[in-house]
Amino acid sequence: MSLGTWIYTLINGAIVGKDEFGNKYYRGKGRKLNGRERRRVVYKGNVEASKVPPEWHAWLHFTVDEPLTVQAAQARAWQQAHQPNQTGSPNAYRPEGHLLRGGNRAAATGDYEAWTPE
Repeated sequence: MSLGTWIYTLINGAIVGKDEFGNKYYRGKGRKLNGRERRRVVYKGNVEASKVPPEWHAWLHFTVDEPLTVQAAQARAWQQAHQPNQTGSPNAYRPEGHLLRGGNRAAATGDYEAWTPE
């Protein structure tokens, strides 16, 4: 985020809340866009949209009128904690046989028959 955008958000926005990652969410004080208030997120650290948890994503995209922070605090037993997208990072998923995991995969089980042209 540029310095100008950050200052504009601080002056023209009212803070709504903060998530567990340190991102802050703002509601615009003034002009509306297409009849809707402006909603913004100021990321802590790198600007990465996948760092926005689902409850705040719903608020940013006008799915709900108020943030779902109370409902999110009462997560179900089967729900996992939100994680940002790990693609391209050292924590990215790499299956067996991936070049960065040695490049060796298990041999075929014998049910595969290769096609050869006639």
